[in-house]
Amino acid sequence: MNIYGLIGFPLGHSFSKGYFTEKFSTLAISDTHLYEKFELEDINDFFALLKSQSPNLKGLNVTIPHKQNIIPFLDSVDEAALKIGAVNTIKIMEDGSIKGFNTDYWGFRWTLEKWDSFKEIKPKKALVLGKGGAAKAIIQALQDLGLETQYVSRRKEEETITYQQLTEEVMKEHLFIVNTTPLGMFPKVDSFPEIPYQLLTNKHLLYDIVYNPLETMFLKKGLEYGVRDIHYGLEMLHGQAEKAWEIWQS
Repeated sequence: MNIYGLIGFPLGHSFSKGYFTEKFSTLAISDTHLYEKFELEDINDFFALLKSQSPNLKGLNVTIPHKQNIIPFLDSVDEAALKIGAVNTIKIMEDGSIKGFNTDYWGFRWTLEKWDSFKEIKPKKALVLGKGGAAKAIIQALQDLGLETQYVSRRKEEETITYQQLTEEVMKEHLFIVNTTPLGMFPKVDSFPEIPYQLLTNKHLLYDIVYNPLETMFLKKGLEYGVRDIHYGLEMLHGQAEKAWEIWQS
């Protein structure tokens, strides 16, 4: 049996198992391929997990909170993932070594390149809410597409502004806002990032990488205040999952 899976904590929100289980069924390989959730609260248990699933484990997806702290446990990291500073896909190589990749970048960029509203508005600056592993991939994708980017977090840091610093001028300049925090994710569906929603306009675009629920409170509030368009996170999940499958099969 070829085993694939997801590591992170908690994993109750994840659709990955359902996605790959359906994919394996569609490809008629369910008899030989299996996808499991491996809740890993402490990243130091990673090697024990590998040992318990060896030699059948072929690849893993990585989610919150391990996209950055997994890196020291890997034998090698793809150049693009190293540049981003986060890993969300692991391939168990034929020689038993483990290599990290980042497919969040490709999943996110792919959705933007075919989003009509994004092409129409042509935003020049973006606010990225959160500073986790997914945020790093999204920042890189946005910069590669020519946008200026700004991290927003609860704490003031050298490269970060706080939610309290989102003035009318800042909001007017940054027409694209991406939520990479887990705020609004099931089961805490009533939570949302504390941006000044009243300063949103019909030129703003909101993107939430959370995909469960499909329409988060962040996106709902954006619609209430008349933003131009919103983008769900589910399509990004599909894009990064397909890229992960491509890597595992290469």
